[in-house]
Amino acid sequence: QVQLVESGGGLVQAGGSLRLSCAASGGILSSYHMAWFRQTPGKEGKEREIIAAISWSGRETYYPDSVKGRFAISRDNAKNTVYLQMNSLKSEDTSVYYCAAKIAGSWWGTEYQYDYWGQGTRVTVSS
Repeated sequence: QVQLVESGGGLVQAGGSLRLSCAASGGILSSYHMAWFRQTPGKEGKEREIIAAISWSGRETYYPDSVKGRFAISRDNAKNTVYLQMNSLKSEDTSVYYCAAKIAGSWWGTEYQYDYWGQGTRVTVSS
């Protein structure tokens, strides 16, 4: 069973950048399709929003329109780590960001299709 630990969150001004990392242990990262989700504080009852996904090989990536062109997901299977580079941050990007892994099926999906989750890292963008 893989354990995921996110890091890199913090406070940043609007227009700035952050890079989040997700370190995996207890499993081989290349066995999993990976994604980043976010959940805005106060909206815990709502479904987490997928903001980036990457196939196990790294050849396929997905971004919703809300972050396309600003965020970039990448992975280093040798280091068992997935990254999320976030540029041109906006106040509406303020959220808790989660790393997630899925084993089977399509290479990206809703939060209910992911098998393992990290504890989340908070990103606050000040305007």
